[in-house]
Amino acid sequence: MDAGPIEDDAQTMGDRVFETAAELFAVLATPVRLKIISAVCNQERNVSELLAQIDTTQPNMSQHLSTLYRAGVLAKRRDGTQIYYRLQSERVAMLCRAVCTQVAIELDGGAELEAADRLVPAAQR
Repeated sequence: MDAGPIEDDAQTMGDRVFETAAELFAVLATPVRLKIISAVCNQERNVSELLAQIDTTQPNMSQHLSTLYRAGVLAKRRDGTQIYYRLQSERVAMLCRAVCTQVAIELDGGAELEAADRLVPAAQR
């Protein structure tokens, strides 16, 4: 028996959810991008300010900022020769904060969790 139209729609929606989530995780999958999100979490910053906080080259920073901007994670505005970046998506910031906070707790050894509940595998601690 074939799946009906409702089941097909649910399957298509499920596929889109997982594909979109995977795309978001791919955008967030570099430490520099997570550091950028953290740096602009509470206030906008220009490229010079970000370079002072994050150890990377200017071309590398620009590439990561461009990726985050194109993905809709960051917004930008120009003021003279400076470009300022700010968070466009508070939900992405909340996701990053939750995951990074949990990982920090686990790496610090402060969390007594079952192995199956950990985000960080034992070999990485």
